[in-house]
Amino acid sequence: MSCKARHAALRRKAVRHLSAADPAMGAVIARVGRCAWQGRTDHTHFGYVLRCIVYQQLSGKAAATIFARVQAMYGDALPTPDQILKTPVPKLRAAGLSERKVEYAKELAARVKSGELPLEKLDAMSDDAVIESLVAVRGIGRWTAQMVMMFHLGRPDVFPELDLGVQKGVQKLLKMRKLPTPERMTVIGARWAPYRSVATWYLWRSLDVPE
Repeated sequence: MSCKARHAALRRKAVRHLSAADPAMGAVIARVGRCAWQGRTDHTHFGYVLRCIVYQQLSGKAAATIFARVQAMYGDALPTPDQILKTPVPKLRAAGLSERKVEYAKELAARVKSGELPLEKLDAMSDDAVIESLVAVRGIGRWTAQMVMMFHLGRPDVFPELDLGVQKGVQKLLKMRKLPTPERMTVIGARWAPYRSVATWYLWRSLDVPE
């Protein structure tokens, strides 16, 4: 079975499980419709983490433009750690990266090249180990590490409790007066295991559909 087919089967299984385990989530699934969570990308591990750094605190359109400029410097390909380390700071800044993001990109590349951050081993690591490894790099927090797991490594049971959109989705789902705290989010999210990545996708989309 191809990777694409495996993920399609996983989505179907997740939707069935979530609908049966939680009627409220089942109602959201019915309103939103077909699940389009992909879970995997064609990026290299380094390329995807670098992309996450570029996308931080920017609109999707602006970030995509900047990341395309970065790739253009390397023949429209994903750069390697060596290439990022050899690229002068002014050249990266000219692509649209802030001074701080250039620092983060350089540190990421240095840690990967030195072996401090063994990105090639991410697929074999536990979720906790992935987070611990990534957050050791300046500019990468828990949320970013969770996005890497959900949308690049294809982990099906990740729940980004710090994400404002997910918090709003839970607030809407449970008709809460206030946004749930991260601690409360963790407790609530447990009901959707082992498919919390798919539940998260539906919570995000639920904000865009009427009741």
